[in-house]
Amino acid sequence: MAASGGGWFAALAFGVTLLKLLLIPTYHSTDFEVHRNWLAITHSLPVSQWYYEATSEWTLDYPPFFAWFEYGLSHVAKYFDKEMLVIQNLNYSSYPTILFQRLSVIFTDVLFIYAVRECCRRVNGKRSTKEPLENPQLVLSVLLLWNFGLLIVDHIHFQYNGFLFGFMLLSIARLFQKRHLEGAFLFAVLLHFKHINLYVAPAYGVYLLRSYCFTANNSDGSLRWGSFSFLRLVALGFIVCFVSVLSLGPFIVWGQLPQVLSRLFPFKRGLCHAYWAPNFWALYNALDKALSVIGLKYKFLDPAKMPKAAMTGGLVQEFQHTVLPSVTPLATLTCTAISMLVNPYHSTPLSTSSSACKHSPQEISPLLK
Repeated sequence: MAASGGGWFAALAFGVTLLKLLLIPTYHSTDFEVHRNWLAITHSLPVSQWYYEATSEWTLDYPPFFAWFEYGLSHVAKYFDKEMLVIQNLNYSSYPTILFQRLSVIFTDVLFIYAVRECCRRVNGKRSTKEPLENPQLVLSVLLLWNFGLLIVDHIHFQYNGFLFGFMLLSIARLFQKRHLEGAFLFAVLLHFKHINLYVAPAYGVYLLRSYCFTANNSDGSLRWGSFSFLRLVALGFIVCFVSVLSLGPFIVWGQLPQVLSRLFPFKRGLCHAYWAPNFWALYNALDKALSVIGLKYKFLDPAKMPKAAMTGGLVQEFQHTVLPSVTPLATLTCTAISMLVNPYHSTPLSTSSSACKHSPQEISPLLK
């Protein structure tokens, strides 16, 4: 990277960090209080109580690695303002608290910056050029480091997505470098930081199975079934199990795994976590609401039997649809699995031979999405 313009990369990273510092006093959303509360929970309570604490409505619902991450931050937070670590101080937002939480996001974004640098090192232009917009490394760096959505979500709304995306990008970079086990390890760690990334797991599994567990291709580039390595499959399985035991092991020993899973997968929140949920179920809920309004107006429905829970509030509560059939977690899981199936009439095999390194990122990256 240094040979191809490390100076401009450092300038881009430094510039966006200055912008993040300017955003410190800006608006912050409910998630600011969510993470303040998690700081308080992990700092004030023993580990065995982390996933039971419910003083605040914003209970701990991220995997254990992220909880330990909050625990580590809390030991720095106490030097800014100890009151932010008191569980009962709901919606606490003193200036030292705001300063610490904003700086914690900026500081942990160092991993994101490093991961972007590693990914850009794997991108090679087809020809040398002095035009900035024709330099793929520069373009990719700007798109990632100065991602407007990430700036809004992390540094105004308040989240740690940059830090988490750092694990994802670094994992992808290692796959590009054919360091498959390291890439698998980083992705497994990411899952135990933020489990929502599970939707990427099937793509990772297929890619690693094809590129790592099968060690050779036929001359036409098709898969050579006899080249399957069981030992490599065991190595991948060991990494996944090792990370999972490291994360969930204590809670399994204490018999708390069901409680942890109920926090990580709160099906009682309903189909839509909030009004902005951009999926089919938002339309399904809207149709049910419209039909219920029509039913009440024309007296097809009994008002006394109407459910009271909000379908989009985001809190854990029971909800049943009024007119349309209520959708179970199993039904949503089935629909999701079907939607992720590969179209047999439109698929692109990924070569595992030495020629695979010649694929451009535009050709390979869709397989990792």
